Amino acid sequence: MGSSFTLPEFHLPHPARLNPHVERSREHSTGWARRMGMLDTPTPRGDGSVVWDESDLAVMDYALMCAYTHPDCDGPTLDLITDWYVWVFFFDDHFVEEFKYTRDLRGAQAYLDRLELFMVAEDEEPPEPSNPSEAGLHDLWQRTIPMMSSEWRRRFTVRTHNLMVESMWELDNINRGRIANPIEYIQMRRRVGGAPWSASLVEVATGAEVPERLADTRTLRVLTDTFADSVHLRNDIFSYEREVTEEGENSNAILVFERFFDCSTQEAADRVNDLLTSRLVQFENTALGEVPELFVDHAVELPEQAAVAAYAKGLQDWQAGGHEWHARSSRYMNEGAVPGTSRVLTGPTGLGTAGSRTQPGPIGPGMRRRARQHSQPVLTPVGHLPLPELYMPFGFRTNPGIDEARRYSVGWARRMGMFDSVPGVEIGGVWDERRYIGFDLAHCAAMIHADAELDDLKLSTDWLTWGTFGDDYFPVVFGHNRNVAAAKACAARLPAFMPLDGTATPPPTNPLERGLADLWRRTAAPMTDTARAQFRAAVEDMTTSWVWELENQAQHRVPDPVDYLEMRRKTFGSDMTMGLARISRSAVVPSVVADTRTIREMETAAQDYACFTNDMYSYQKEVEFEGEVHNIVVVVENFLEVDRLTARDVVADLMAARMRQFEHILEVDLPDLFERYDLDEDARAALTRQADELKDWMSGIMEWHDKCVRYHEDQLLRDRGLETPTGFSQRPTGLGTSAARVAELVGGRARP
Repeated sequence: MGSSFTLPEFHLPHPARLNPHVERSREHSTGWARRMGMLDTPTPRGDGSVVWDESDLAVMDYALMCAYTHPDCDGPTLDLITDWYVWVFFFDDHFVEEFKYTRDLRGAQAYLDRLELFMVAEDEEPPEPSNPSEAGLHDLWQRTIPMMSSEWRRRFTVRTHNLMVESMWELDNINRGRIANPIEYIQMRRRVGGAPWSASLVEVATGAEVPERLADTRTLRVLTDTFADSVHLRNDIFSYEREVTEEGENSNAILVFERFFDCSTQEAADRVNDLLTSRLVQFENTALGEVPELFVDHAVELPEQAAVAAYAKGLQDWQAGGHEWHARSSRYMNEGAVPGTSRVLTGPTGLGTAGSRTQPGPIGPGMRRRARQHSQPVLTPVGHLPLPELYMPFGFRTNPGIDEARRYSVGWARRMGMFDSVPGVEIGGVWDERRYIGFDLAHCAAMIHADAELDDLKLSTDWLTWGTFGDDYFPVVFGHNRNVAAAKACAARLPAFMPLDGTATPPPTNPLERGLADLWRRTAAPMTDTARAQFRAAVEDMTTSWVWELENQAQHRVPDPVDYLEMRRKTFGSDMTMGLARISRSAVVPSVVADTRTIREMETAAQDYACFTNDMYSYQKEVEFEGEVHNIVVVVENFLEVDRLTARDVVADLMAARMRQFEHILEVDLPDLFERYDLDEDARAALTRQADELKDWMSGIMEWHDKCVRYHEDQLLRDRGLETPTGFSQRPTGLGTSAARVAELVGGRARP
């Protein structure tokens, strides 16, 4: 039988290299697997078959994979790394045999719970292993943890936990015949697929741990996440035949894209490869652009710089070697892959040298992706974007205190100086009072917090006012002159106005600082220490994300789709506004429950729906009047190379998919969560209230966008003085007039 599709042209910026100790590790890993009992474990089919035998292990050749992915480590280290991969692939195949075919959910959970007991501290004693997966993990844990710091062990434990526990998500989807939507799939695949776990082993193989103070920075997270997504998307392409056709698996990106886009397998494979290319390009952008900035911003000393560089190079080696192994392993569909992927090591290698090597075709996929990202038309008269009917199953409610909040909020914004002139803006300030009243942010607050007391409603309105002002302030003050350094300095001062210990703040120098100082005093006092730190982190995520937008604007770069999705939740202030409601639940909902997939997916599904709502309504404002590239419709246009109406429909489909996932969580996953953790009535009520608040949040945001004049074409023209008394636009149009529209921006007119 022929293959379901032809392998696409891959972006291969770095050639693979082979570790010279490969034969040693082949012999070692075979003996180790035999000692752990992995080569004679029976399947539950009752036909005498085993999960693996020695010939299975030989043809899969994990030693070759590790020799390609870790080309520079010594022999003993390669042995250890290879054993880890033998274990993880055996665990995956054993789990398939025991539970994916039998659909034994209860047995699967018990199996995973016991495995967790073998990742113990050095002074703790694990239980006696009862199967090869437990024996292998116990042995590997004891051999590895003495080599690494406690910080590394903590990160690796979390990633191993995710790798094992999130397997239940795959099993549950198989049982229900449910195929994930693309956004859900990407973020869940990152957890269940194991590549972040592989990234931790890169630190072992290179002998260079990521400095703990840098591990959670955006730069290091993006390096790890782009690596993980690329590894998983590549694996999905090569393993489609085995997983989908042979095993009945439904967690595969090609299958997800087939169903979502209603397209052929070949078209889906090509689109998955396009996303793989985009993630690889994002990795390169981060390694070459953001890592040096990180060193400067954090005053990173040379030994730490060397460790980060070794880590980035290790991830690069893994990408190149992983592709080569997939092209050769009997485990995957790879007919014809080796001739197109094996290349002679000539010319320069390493980060930044991809442009010096040729690729198949006149222009390789990576170059095409880069060219498309940096050539998106802006400031073009696109006109109003007609919206299709957007799926919204929940009605909105309005807080009775809305009129009082409206009156109060105008006075608060005035006192904070938000209507005053701002240095760097030649004509007036960021806002004036008339424009702010038209925004009617109290209307939005009254719907997303429909049951709030009046003081809380005023506070919510003020936070929305402050966040919207900041979102407008950064591009007006720093964006038109591309002064990213000044924007960074501005954002870096803001945490000083959110002291965790209640100490005094510095004197504010602008409305943004003045407003934040006032809001923090009113918000932080009743919080617990943990809640206060979490809320401040959410505010910081939002303010630093504004700098990220300016950096992309300065480079005229349309963001990678996945990077955009994850950063859009921050630029929208999703965690911040949700955090206001989450405070009251923190005491009754155990943290282990708040960190589960169910709660995380419920929140991010709602966030994406709200963010996309904003992008759909603000498309003309951002593209035509502001030259903006941070809009999901623009990102889809650019990535799929389609027109705005086609992109709009894709976004509408994504919104519907996320909303239906939200409904599925409320109907199925949340009740399951209550039972699994045996939650008491208070915790159940708190989580049910959270779900209801998210319904209000999404429906209220949509209703506000539908009624708010901020996005109406006539208001956009009026705010810029481009409308005549008869209502016709005075804006120049036609060839050669784009410079006049740029002048509107750099002349200092406010971003409404």
